[in-house]
Amino acid sequence: MNTTMLIPLLVAIPLLFAFFIPLVARKIRVLADILGNLATLGALIIAILIFGSRGIYELGGWSPPIGINWVLDGFSNLMLVIINLISFTATLFSSKYMEQYTAKYKYYSLFLLMVAGMNGVVLTGDMFNLFVFLEIASVASYALVAFGGNHEELEASFKYLILASIGSTLILFGIAFTYGATGYLNMASIASTISSGGRNPILLFAVVFFIVCFGIKAALVPFHPWLPDAHPSAPAPISAMLSGVLIKALGIYALTRVLFNVIGMTTVFGWVLIAVGVLSMVVGVFLAVGQWDFKRLLAYHSISQMGYVILGIGLGGYILSSGGEQSAAMLAILGGIFHLANHSVFKSLLFLCSGSIEYSAGTRQLKEMGGLLEQMPLTRATCTIASLSIAGVPPFNGFWSKLIIIIAAFQAGFPWLAAITILVSFVTLISFLKVLRYAFLGKLPEALRQVRESPAIMAIALVILAILCTGMGLLLVPGVREVILDPAVAALLQGIEYAQVALPVF
Repeated sequence: MNTTMLIPLLVAIPLLFAFFIPLVARKIRVLADILGNLATLGALIIAILIFGSRGIYELGGWSPPIGINWVLDGFSNLMLVIINLISFTATLFSSKYMEQYTAKYKYYSLFLLMVAGMNGVVLTGDMFNLFVFLEIASVASYALVAFGGNHEELEASFKYLILASIGSTLILFGIAFTYGATGYLNMASIASTISSGGRNPILLFAVVFFIVCFGIKAALVPFHPWLPDAHPSAPAPISAMLSGVLIKALGIYALTRVLFNVIGMTTVFGWVLIAVGVLSMVVGVFLAVGQWDFKRLLAYHSISQMGYVILGIGLGGYILSSGGEQSAAMLAILGGIFHLANHSVFKSLLFLCSGSIEYSAGTRQLKEMGGLLEQMPLTRATCTIASLSIAGVPPFNGFWSKLIIIIAAFQAGFPWLAAITILVSFVTLISFLKVLRYAFLGKLPEALRQVRESPAIMAIALVILAILCTGMGLLLVPGVREVILDPAVAALLQGIEYAQVALPVF
């Protein structure tokens, strides 16, 4: 089967359903649920079918550098499966959860536009096309944060819109400077020009824009202020999408792809990523500890966990550019990418658990909960699994990726980075012990006597993600790792040279 022809379906399916659902589901609300879940399931199936393939799809038959190409490689393969898996579990959860809101057809339309934008960002081999897809996903996410229509939601969405729009403007300037310096928008052509002619000051100036703008999209410190308001305000499935995949596709993935495969890593860029990673880890986790709003606590932990990801990737980039051992660089990048995948699962599960509690108990304030152990046993079990995963407790998935980052830091000669990583994990554990203590243990408040477990369709989404949290450590098993994780690592290890292979200039 020619998998190249399936590549555009990852954008076409969610786009088609995004425009089709409002036409047919205005009167029959269940149609919106059915079609929304079919769209995300279809995209997930396509992402799985093409996994492991390599291919280039030329839009309209126009070859680069004039035309736009969409590229499938090891890194984009992994990201596409993550994005569409989390999207499917989020729409499953939405089927019942979103009944407390109006106009579900509008919700699914915006949701699928966001999915199409993220898939496009991951696939594109063109810088301006990257900007277009990034804006599609961003605009849809602004509306989804404000979907409840209350004061809190509108204020959070407005803050998110302002900061993210600044980021989008900086991306556009960065692309303009890159085009001015190289004469190309095609990523491979840019990489080829830099490889033969070196980096000039204009390109270095563009990199500053890229780090800031993608840092805003990824909610890295100090570009994070929009996230703690956006997460508590958005519906729970959207919080899961924002934290689980949006900040990764629009932020981490885009920044990593540009720095490694387009501009090329340097020791300076590596140190910048390491510094931002450490700052995000420490600031995020200590801000989270004092929170009593469950979703706001989770939002700050998203900032902290993105620090782990960017630390691993930045450390690998530094080792590569400084001429260090490639095995250590590979281990650091593996840890960063693996933690990206793990975080997508356990943080999405945590946000859906918070949505399950809020749906049944009517509150997200930890001090107003307690004693839900018997009332919501499945939510309690899945929330416990996710909490242990994010805290890095073995044998759950978060432990393995954090362990790899710690080992890589020791191998690279940075024991202080390993020590910070361990400290942040310990504080994370304390934070989630507080969550489990106040949400599920203790005395059940009189107001929560009638609370019952969430509906079955919501529980299915929780169980799927909990199983993944328990079993994703198996991705490190020899034979499995070489198929799933190593190709993504190899895409970054080969830097600009890989870009010339994967995104050939015609």
